[in-house]
Amino acid sequence: MCVQPRPWPEVPAGTAAVVRRAFPKGALAIRVRDELGEWCADAQFAGVYGVRGAPGISPAQLAVVSVLQFAEDMTDRQAAGAVRGRLDWKYCLGLELGDAGFDFSVLSEFRGRLVAGSAESLLLDALLARLGELGLVRAGMRQRTDSTHVLGRIRAVNRLELAGETVRAALEALAAAAPDWLAGVIDASWQRVYGQQIDDLRLPAGKAARAELAVQYGRDGYHLLRATRAPGAPGWLAALPAVQALRRIWIQQFYAQDARDGGEEVIWRGDEQGLPPGRIRLASCYDLDVRYGEKRGLGWTGYKVHLSETCHQPDADGRRPAPNLITSTGTTLAPVTDAEMTGPVHDALDARGLLPGEHAMDAGYASGELLLAARARGVTLLTPLQADNSPQARNGGYTAAMFAVDWDARQVTCPQGAVSGSWSPSRTSTGKPAIVVQFAKGTCQPCPARARCTTATRRGRSLGLQPREIHEAITAARAEQDTATWRHRYQIRAGVEGTIAQATHVTGIRRARYLGLPRTRLEHNIAAAALNMIRLYAWWTGRPLDRTRTTHLQRLDLAA
Repeated sequence: MCVQPRPWPEVPAGTAAVVRRAFPKGALAIRVRDELGEWCADAQFAGVYGVRGAPGISPAQLAVVSVLQFAEDMTDRQAAGAVRGRLDWKYCLGLELGDAGFDFSVLSEFRGRLVAGSAESLLLDALLARLGELGLVRAGMRQRTDSTHVLGRIRAVNRLELAGETVRAALEALAAAAPDWLAGVIDASWQRVYGQQIDDLRLPAGKAARAELAVQYGRDGYHLLRATRAPGAPGWLAALPAVQALRRIWIQQFYAQDARDGGEEVIWRGDEQGLPPGRIRLASCYDLDVRYGEKRGLGWTGYKVHLSETCHQPDADGRRPAPNLITSTGTTLAPVTDAEMTGPVHDALDARGLLPGEHAMDAGYASGELLLAARARGVTLLTPLQADNSPQARNGGYTAAMFAVDWDARQVTCPQGAVSGSWSPSRTSTGKPAIVVQFAKGTCQPCPARARCTTATRRGRSLGLQPREIHEAITAARAEQDTATWRHRYQIRAGVEGTIAQATHVTGIRRARYLGLPRTRLEHNIAAAALNMIRLYAWWTGRPLDRTRTTHLQRLDLAA
């Protein structure tokens, strides 16, 4: 299948006449067609389609269908049905009233081509480019960013169920790919154990019985792995995704060693044998990208998505010069911290020509290095820095901020007027440059404020300083964020919580629709484009976005 670029079709006269009578007040799909026109063209998809073969359905039309599908949180089957039967969709796509549409499987194939061509952000890029032409987004606009958790499209299973289901999934794949070969590797007893999903079985209750069952799963898994790599096995069996998943999970969950009787002993890993950290531990044999993550005490297995949007202050009449539009999405593994994404978010915005002048984020995205890196790109990070959590700060003692640093003389003066004895350049455990400042034992011991400063008995107070540029940036930022002016400016960040609520409730991104990080990343980019369409329609028509709903119980004035 190939792409033969065609101009965006004009709306047939018959379709336009019927739609105008059926929708006198308009609809989202109709207004998008009238206001944005050809915001997505076939030529933009040339890189994800071949150069030979019969011409397929217009990829630009499939892109528009995908965005409308997410705007109404539809399945593929429902979206294909809307193309066949809904007048407003036919108007948007420029179709005749009698057009039969396409089979719903075309949408899945279209997404697969985008993922295979590493074009997950193509739809959002195309929409933002059109909005840039209309002056609704541009570089230097104030923006805000926050992240939220995304549940993976998997079942939550424990380690024992994961081991059993991994073997079963590998058996299913091998039975479909090489049934004759598999029949010579296993016997009928395997069907009784792995003939149904493991979480449908009643697992033993005792700890010893569970450990014994886990070891049996381990032996079976090793048997399959060796069989797929045996000399007589087809060479491509070991490359099957399910077999690769079995190999990776077995490395993390089991290990085999020689037994005293000359055989093999399979060990189910525990605390003594060492399990991989949650940041890299696989949680499913069907989606090898999902991970366990935590944020503010919430734990989940899946991904994390970072949403960035423009933020306009309303005027005296409550109107905004433009709608708040999503400019970037960043989908990562669940354990990736917010601070690790500050730079990539700016990279993505810079690539689109939408780098903000002021960027509001929460404390998780900030550090001294990130403040300076953003400043070098012309971006002012409007974000509070993490509070000092040292023992002195928690107990009302002398924090590092209370010490005066003379960088030229390489000396530090404490609140009591004592001067440091040594200044030693060093590096942190992560390899970053640092400075260790040490006060002499004879200086600190007779000090009347010793209890507020240090609990060290064999030496005096020591301080760990970051390089001068970073230290001064942190000091200045913390002093500024204590002012009323800064707190008033930072209030703009609160609106991003409503964006996350709209994204999760309207487009359903709280739980991933698809398996794998690339497909989930594509989902979030399409969802962002859909949210922009919804916000544009509300702005064009002057209608407010959905108000927060309150329950009858919340309306009660119990305080009275």
